[in-house]
Amino acid sequence: MSTPINLSEKLAQISTHWDPHVVADYNENDIMVVKFQGEFPFHLHEETDDFFLVLKGEMVMDYANASHSVKAGEIFVVPRGVTHRPRAENECEVLLIEPKGEPNTGDPATAAAKPRL
Repeated sequence: MSTPINLSEKLAQISTHWDPHVVADYNENDIMVVKFQGEFPFHLHEETDDFFLVLKGEMVMDYANASHSVKAGEIFVVPRGVTHRPRAENECEVLLIEPKGEPNTGDPATAAAKPRL
């Protein structure tokens, strides 16, 4: 049985950047919260789109030839197979949805663990 999940409380438990934490499961997907600051490496996901919902602050999604600002309350979906890099000048808080087992870098050898909060 489900109970409400307070995302602010979950995010308050995270003190690192680029370290997604699973807060719920949804149809074989992980729903995660993460804090961004600085630049994540360019990468791609061959088999899945990449979903971002900015909860607080602002991030930028870089492609090879374009950049898109994404502000609190906005979503951004990167199509599968597209090389991208999220970055944030100041700390921002983001909700991610990814298929279970999908490495955050697209490569299992360099991916962060996804602990459950």
